[in-house]
Amino acid sequence: MTKSALQIARAAYKPKVPNVLTSIVEIQEGAPTQSVANQDEVKQLFPNTYGMPLIKFVEGTNRPEYTPINVGVILSGGQAPGGHNVIAGIFDGIKNMNQDSRLYGFILGPGGLVDHNYTELTADIIDEYRNTGGFDIIGSGRTKLEETWQFDKGLEILKKLNIKALVIIGGDDSNTNACVLAEYYAQIGADVQVIGCPKTIDGDLKNEMIETSFGFDTACKVYSEVIGNIQRDCNSARKYWHFIKLMGRSASHIALECALQVQPNIAIISEEIEAKNFSLDDVVNYIADIVAQRAANGQNFGTVLIPEGLIEFIPAMKNLIAELNNYLAHHEDEFKRIKRSAQRAHIIDKLTPVNSKIYASLPETVARQLTLDRDPHGNVQVSLIETEKLLAEMVSNRLDEMAKEGKFVGKFASQVHFFGYEGRCAAPSNYDADYCYSLGYTAAGLIGAGKTGYMSSVRNTTAPAAEWIAGGVPITMMMNMECRHGKMKPVIQKALVDLNGKPFKLFAKNRESWALNTDYVYPGPIQYFGPTEVCDQPTKTLQIERSI
Repeated sequence: MTKSALQIARAAYKPKVPNVLTSIVEIQEGAPTQSVANQDEVKQLFPNTYGMPLIKFVEGTNRPEYTPINVGVILSGGQAPGGHNVIAGIFDGIKNMNQDSRLYGFILGPGGLVDHNYTELTADIIDEYRNTGGFDIIGSGRTKLEETWQFDKGLEILKKLNIKALVIIGGDDSNTNACVLAEYYAQIGADVQVIGCPKTIDGDLKNEMIETSFGFDTACKVYSEVIGNIQRDCNSARKYWHFIKLMGRSASHIALECALQVQPNIAIISEEIEAKNFSLDDVVNYIADIVAQRAANGQNFGTVLIPEGLIEFIPAMKNLIAELNNYLAHHEDEFKRIKRSAQRAHIIDKLTPVNSKIYASLPETVARQLTLDRDPHGNVQVSLIETEKLLAEMVSNRLDEMAKEGKFVGKFASQVHFFGYEGRCAAPSNYDADYCYSLGYTAAGLIGAGKTGYMSSVRNTTAPAAEWIAGGVPITMMMNMECRHGKMKPVIQKALVDLNGKPFKLFAKNRESWALNTDYVYPGPIQYFGPTEVCDQPTKTLQIERSI
């Protein structure tokens, strides 16, 4: 395999870890926990794993004698920078407990467990992937583990390989599945522990015990570099408005973080749009008014950041999509048999009058995109909705109207971009390399302590790595009940942008100045070597949240 100079240099990087992970670890248990909502329902569904205490690792004095243990690992869902370091941390952690422990990777996600597709991850393999991006060490997949037959089929290979613990590295849905699996194996006495690790570049898997999901730091830095480059071009040519859609279906954390890093002229935050009950026209008018104000000052250029999931947060559109999801969940086969040319009319006829009117008013392309195949959770695939093109076109039309009214004197030309996959497999930043390795090592510690149904937790990460706090949080603690595929199901509650939180308030305080002035910041590429203030800083969001 040919390697770049950076790959060779990064292979030698030794992740920084909490001091406690380099010592003899003891478990300190806190008070019993409960789910964030729907306590009675969640407790009934998880009688064996509900109410477990928070766990904190502390320095101990007596090292236990660990017997060799075989551990399985699964990469689930979309890629996120740092996944390889989580696996390296697990490997080193279980080897530290007993050199005869072994690690098996299931190929292409949860489906590999069900299909008995696996490989043993040896030291030679692990060393090839330390501090690298991507999930290519074993691949990932989006198979959902939620059926009893899948659990039983997976248990067959776990028993055959004598695997006593399984680590599922994934986002909120994947970790929900990990919790369901942990509960089932505990219920039937399978003698298999299940531990989760918090992964998603979207940043929506976080709470008081999970400060951030891994990959968010790296992805936002990658996007911010490219946005900064575009802004430099924008300020050089001075003739284009760039509409930039960023990943984040369920929350606007990426858009907010990138806004804090690059200071664009406009950044739309979906959660605010929903809170203010904005319509699509309100969003268009907001953008058009700023374009007109900048044009009046001779600035016919600018940047607009748009969260991927914006459409779902506009209340009227959200209601429409919810009804569409519910209808297609129960009539998908019938809908697919209808001629494509007749599908729009069919949907208009089947919706309630209010939603039918909204759907009929949408451009043909957007209307069709709303009825495309659903994701595995039954939701519209918002990444396929070209919101950036829709807004650019609608703003252009609005400016034409404003020009006729004498309210816009200037030129408007747009460029559109969608940054998504570019950030998912980047070489992890020092922060993510350190954080992910620590998460994996902590997962190994939870396995050594005999725990199941827990998510690996590493906190206090705005401090130097030596001071980070490692431990575990019961996955049930994060759960609530939500409607999926027309049925109420237990899921980890997504963390949305807090409009009363410090990061959003700082953004809101500055956005008017950023809109009218050209206060662009150019973060540049991720730095791996150099002073701490350049290489090791966490996201702006995390720094602001943890500031006193």
